[in-house]
Amino acid sequence: MKIGISSYSYFALLQDGTMTLKDVISHAAKTGYDQIEFIDITPPEGTDIIEYAEALRAHADENGIEISAYTVGAEFMLPNKGTSADEVTRVKTCLDVAAVLGAKMLRHDATWGFKGKQGSYIEAIDVISPYIREVAEYGQGLGIKTMCENHGFFMQDSYRMEYLVQKVNHSNFGILIDIGNFLCADENPISAVARLAPYATHVHVKDFLVKTGAGPSPGDGWFQSRGGEHLRGTVIGHGVVPVPQCLKILRDNGYTGDVSMEFEGLENSLFASKAGHKLLKSLV
Repeated sequence: MKIGISSYSYFALLQDGTMTLKDVISHAAKTGYDQIEFIDITPPEGTDIIEYAEALRAHADENGIEISAYTVGAEFMLPNKGTSADEVTRVKTCLDVAAVLGAKMLRHDATWGFKGKQGSYIEAIDVISPYIREVAEYGQGLGIKTMCENHGFFMQDSYRMEYLVQKVNHSNFGILIDIGNFLCADENPISAVARLAPYATHVHVKDFLVKTGAGPSPGDGWFQSRGGEHLRGTVIGHGVVPVPQCLKILRDNGYTGDVSMEFEGLENSLFASKAGHKLLKSLV
C-alpha cells in the first residue's frame, strides 16, 4: 500500500503563485510520498496540455515519485455546454491526458444534481450510468481504471454511490472513497466506509473539524453540511474523522490499493503535507 498526496493539498500556494505544480511534485517527493495525483491541470499559456503532461511526468520521474491519478470535473446530466455525449467525449480526452501522465486511475465527477427542478438520485443515476459506463470502457482500453468520488453533496452518501457503481456495472469502474467527505452529507464515516469498501478503487484520507449546526457559524473558513453542521477541513489526525478505524475497515475488506492524503484546511499546506505523511506512514 503506497502513500500519495493530492495536489489539491497545496491549493492555497498554487493559487497565490507561491508554488507551481513542478514545485509541488518536488516537495511531495522530498517529504517522502510515493505518489502524487493532480486535479484538472491547466497548462501555461502557449503550452499544449499534452506537452504539459509530458513535462510533469518527466519531472515526477526525475524526483522518483509516481503519478497515481488524474482527477477531473464532469457533469453527465445535460452539461451547461453541449450534451451528455459531448461530455463523454471530453472526459475521454482527459483519459488521454492521464495516459500521458502515466496515471493508472482517472476520477471524474458524475453529476452535481438537478438544476432548477426536483429529482431523486435514482432518477439521475439511471440517466447518467450509460455515459459513465462508456467512459469506463474507453479507460479499460488505455489500462486506466475510472472512478467517481463521494463528493459534491448530491453524490456524497454511501448508498447513492453504491447505487451508482451497481448501475454502471463495469469491471473497470469503481469508487474513490474519501473517508472525510461523508460528513458533508451528515453520514458516519465508519458505516459509510464499511458499505463502500468492496467497491474501493482508490482512497482519499481527509479530516474535518465539526461544530453543531445548532450554534452560529464559527466564521471564515467554515462551511455547512447538507444538514447544517459546521465543518472545516484540517490536518489529518487533528479532526473528528476516525482515520485508523476507516483504514482498518478497508484492509479487513481486502483493499490492497493505495491511499492519498488530501488537505483542505486553513493550516499551512507544507506543514499539513508533512504531518499527514507522518501519520499515514505510521498507520499504513
